[in-house]
Amino acid sequence: MDVMNIMLFHSTIGLRPAVHAAADRLRAAGHEVRVPDLFEGHTFDTVEEGMAFQQQVGKEELLKRAVLAAAPYSDQGLVYAGFSFGASVAQTLALGDAKARGLLLLHGTSDIAENASVDELPVQLHVADPDPFESHDWLNSWYLQMQRTGADVEVYRYPGAGHLFTDPDLPDYDEESAELAWKVGLGFLATLQA
Repeated sequence: MDVMNIMLFHSTIGLRPAVHAAADRLRAAGHEVRVPDLFEGHTFDTVEEGMAFQQQVGKEELLKRAVLAAAPYSDQGLVYAGFSFGASVAQTLALGDAKARGLLLLHGTSDIAENASVDELPVQLHVADPDPFESHDWLNSWYLQMQRTGADVEVYRYPGAGHLFTDPDLPDYDEESAELAWKVGLGFLATLQA
């Protein structure tokens, strides 16, 4: 198996222990993982607090921080990954990086620029079903748009799980769904070729 260089972005509640634990899980599978802190040390107890902070900082500034974090490593061919808000950041960067090796999305997606184009970029999404932030109609539309960009997309739905179901410190946590998502996600990473 090739070692992947993974850029893992945190959710809207910040760089919490679950993100470091996820990075450790990926490292244990043999990958190199970086977890930039786009919120510069701020963490939150609720999604609402995190979203308020995001709006205060601004989408452009947060994307700029993400680009600056990824730029020194992008020549290596990064796999972009993220949780919820971090997944939307990962998606935006992956679609703009011709050398991206893959995109692993947990709990979130993002709008897709009309002119976005990739060369069979492997993409895997893991999302609750239903998810308060990712409606069925949106996900159907997102899937079709991602396919139009040239991405090779797989979507995994987790009935009854909470939005951030992989975070053991949150009420959303669903151990069975989380373990399945990690098993499938690690399998996906193992299929990515140099």
